[in-house]
Amino acid sequence: MLDLSEEEIASLIFPAGFYRTKARQIRAICQTLLDQFDGRVPDEIDQLLLLKGVGRKTANLVITLGYGKPGICVDTHVHRITNRWGYVATRTPEQTETALRLCLPLEHWIEINDLLVCYGQHRCLPVSPYCSLCRLWPWCDRVGVERSR
Repeated sequence: MLDLSEEEIASLIFPAGFYRTKARQIRAICQTLLDQFDGRVPDEIDQLLLLKGVGRKTANLVITLGYGKPGICVDTHVHRITNRWGYVATRTPEQTETALRLCLPLEHWIEINDLLVCYGQHRCLPVSPYCSLCRLWPWCDRVGVERSR
């Protein structure tokens, strides 16, 4: 990776959002991995968070998808939907991750992100969700939903 320029990395990851910034961070992370971790990607969240540009969601993705360890990847969809359901009552994705670790059965930790991202993009939208089409409607508290379809 370090043999590639930032521009080459950017062209490879385009059309990801903020691809230029991410390209710069990828190069820096690769250098840090070589310098501080003997070229090995850490398998612990706390160590991953030491890498510039790596947040909790990415750290959880690395440990779950890369190492098969239990983790909960909380993005905007997981945060919004689990709060909308009334399953958790949190204000930030980090708080949602902590709350879900306490109440979500371990066997669902890895899959919850995959399930709710697509669901949040197409059915349980941030504004005016399709509640009339939702199979979970009877059990959803609809927290914060002012208008739905």
